[in-house]
Amino acid sequence: MLRLHFRKFTGLSILFSVLTSCSFGQYKTAYNFTEIRDIDYLEGQGVDTIQKLNLVVPEGIEGYPLLIWIGGGAWSYVDRNVEMDLSKRFAESGIAVASVGHRLSAATWRDSTLNTGIKHPEHVKDIAAAVKWLYQHVAEYGYDNDKIFIGGFSSGAHLTALIGLDHSYLKNEGLSAPVIKGMIPISGTFDIVDYHEVFADGDRPELAKLHVEAVFGDTKEAFINASPITYLENLDIPMLVMSDNAVDSYTRLFEKKLKETNFKNYQVIYVKELNHAELWKNISSKASSSYRSAIIEFITENAEKPLN
Repeated sequence: MLRLHFRKFTGLSILFSVLTSCSFGQYKTAYNFTEIRDIDYLEGQGVDTIQKLNLVVPEGIEGYPLLIWIGGGAWSYVDRNVEMDLSKRFAESGIAVASVGHRLSAATWRDSTLNTGIKHPEHVKDIAAAVKWLYQHVAEYGYDNDKIFIGGFSSGAHLTALIGLDHSYLKNEGLSAPVIKGMIPISGTFDIVDYHEVFADGDRPELAKLHVEAVFGDTKEAFINASPITYLENLDIPMLVMSDNAVDSYTRLFEKKLKETNFKNYQVIYVKELNHAELWKNISSKASSSYRSAIIEFITENAEKPLN
């Protein structure tokens, strides 16, 4: 199970600037940043108040990269506001971050009150709509449309890889796949057939139904359609994959499939000393994080390269 202990959604609407003196890794410049919360990326057409994003943009520079970030929470209790420490850390390094909220699936296995929700592909449709909004509103916030990256943790890693590999979601929003410059899936699962089997054969087989089927439906065809590995033939942008020690088996399976392709512009980092929650906390809030620095370096190095 992709485990993160997140609070439930709380709505805020804040616009402010923060001065920070932090520096970390090899990135010595600490930028001021502006934070804008609760942007309605569906512009009144949504059906759920969670279909919004928070945007953090660095000040004092122009044409900076944008990282579209999808938080974790088993597709069922994701909270874009929990990702704000992470967003600010990247903004301090000159990278704007859009923390995207999406509609959620039921999760009665975790909380009996979480008994309603949506199923795949509604989560990734929301992400595609957010990408479209961000692409169309570049002039208002100063990031560069040629430097848009997408990343996510846990369930957000799955959605990152899926939207980066199955080009249909962006095309349905009127966008072409090269809109995304690179993707950064961290500690995710990429083969839903395998993910379902892990639970069905595990210590809590009921989670195959209560968790996996509640998110993706109950057919193998649905699992295949929801699996990023199904679309590896479309891989044409740089990718940084990272995994903690609790879910590395999913990443190793993904890496095995990656090696079977002709695509070579990817990197896989296994974080052997940190578990699922620890890696997220390290990247999000640790004053000096080599793993956050690796992400910043990936974005910085690829930002200036031409789109395919």
